[in-house]
Amino acid sequence: MPQTATAHRFAAPYPAPADLPEPLPEPARDELRLEVVMAALSDPLRMGVVRTLLLESAAYDHPCGWFGIDRPKSSLTHHFRALRDAGLIRQRQYGLERRSHVRIDDLQTRFPGLLDLIVDWTPPE
Repeated sequence: MPQTATAHRFAAPYPAPADLPEPLPEPARDELRLEVVMAALSDPLRMGVVRTLLLESAAYDHPCGWFGIDRPKSSLTHHFRALRDAGLIRQRQYGLERRSHVRIDDLQTRFPGLLDLIVDWTPPE
């Protein structure tokens, strides 16, 4: 099956290590709902998180602190949980921290072109 420009552009360059922790609970690919995804993306902070992951580091899991967002930890937990519950990101527990990455293949399959729109979005100043 041919890849779209976004899938090719953001595909992980290296295979995932075999010793990765299991992902935290998330909806399966066929359970992803457009209205839930769009609701999660309606917050500019959350859309910015997804955009940053796509543009700067689609292939790696990153902790919340990597983003440099000046918000209380409880607020960040809420935002990342909303993204995970919507199926936009996958999170894994590494000791005391949760690390995230975008579910590129699942989102490209369910909603072709969505990731291109996120990347082309200009964050508010």
